[in-house]
Amino acid sequence: MKVLFLESNPVWIHTLPEGFRDAGHQVEISGALTQDNIPSIIESFSPNLIITMGWGPEQTEEKQLWIREHVKASGIPHVYWATEDPNFTSQFTLPLIERMQPDFVFTISSKKVKWYRERGIKADHLDFAYHPSVHRKTKPRKKYRRSIAVVANAYPEVLKQYPRHYRNQSIRTLIRPLIKQGIRVDFYGRDWDKMKPFLGENIPHHWIHGYLPYEEAYKVYNSSAIMIGLQNYADMVTQRTYEILGSGGFVLTSNTAGVRRLLTPGKDLIVSSSPKETLRLVRYYLKRKKLRERIKRQGRLTIAPQNYKQRAQKMIAVLKQNHIIG
Repeated sequence: MKVLFLESNPVWIHTLPEGFRDAGHQVEISGALTQDNIPSIIESFSPNLIITMGWGPEQTEEKQLWIREHVKASGIPHVYWATEDPNFTSQFTLPLIERMQPDFVFTISSKKVKWYRERGIKADHLDFAYHPSVHRKTKPRKKYRRSIAVVANAYPEVLKQYPRHYRNQSIRTLIRPLIKQGIRVDFYGRDWDKMKPFLGENIPHHWIHGYLPYEEAYKVYNSSAIMIGLQNYADMVTQRTYEILGSGGFVLTSNTAGVRRLLTPGKDLIVSSSPKETLRLVRYYLKRKKLRERIKRQGRLTIAPQNYKQRAQKMIAVLKQNHIIG
């Protein structure tokens, strides 16, 4: 099958599109969209399926209307993968769906499937995963060798706007106690210099390394003794949880139902329920390399089936069941 992704985001192009390639499909990625190039891309590639996803440069309101116009005119089935649910469903995802009018919606939030269906929107669940060529095991790199590291953007504006967002709690449990105790954590990502309101104090500037290209992240995962994996929801698992484990990293994350549903604490990764427990776990595991290595190996084995080839195969099966594609 020929699958066209209307996408340019440097993260998203390394996720589901790679899974479709692994599953044997011919994949084209559009790059930046214009009103003129959308119909020419569709005509020249002649896809059997068009996919849009996430929130990025190709999801502006203007481009959503262009996509609707030209994809509807082509008659080719159009699927949207909603990766910002459930926190931004009303603010972003639903308005996008109303403008683009895709034929089917997949959402990372299993609880939102019923919500969409009640509104007459055909929908199903499709979670994050990892791709083994992007997030893979490698030798530690001296440049990225750290005791404790975080690869994530800080999102201070989101935390301020949504004080009950679970990410706030995850930060308070996993990061704040380490900063308060002066235990070094190296941060890769945007806006960590703006996190004093949420951490109680500034992170030392030499602990902050700024944006890290998506394709470089696996090097940090393989070179750090402990990777802190923040969670955004208590009933779900973040994209980076899959990616760190798939790379063979050692993960310390929040003790949530979503994590426990997928992974076994103490076997695949370690989890904390409180700031005090975080400090205890960090001090314990930093001294036990052999134990960390055993947990890393098992975590990588456990997460291995959760890859984007599997997600692509599920998407195709669901679309066939719902008569979106033949």
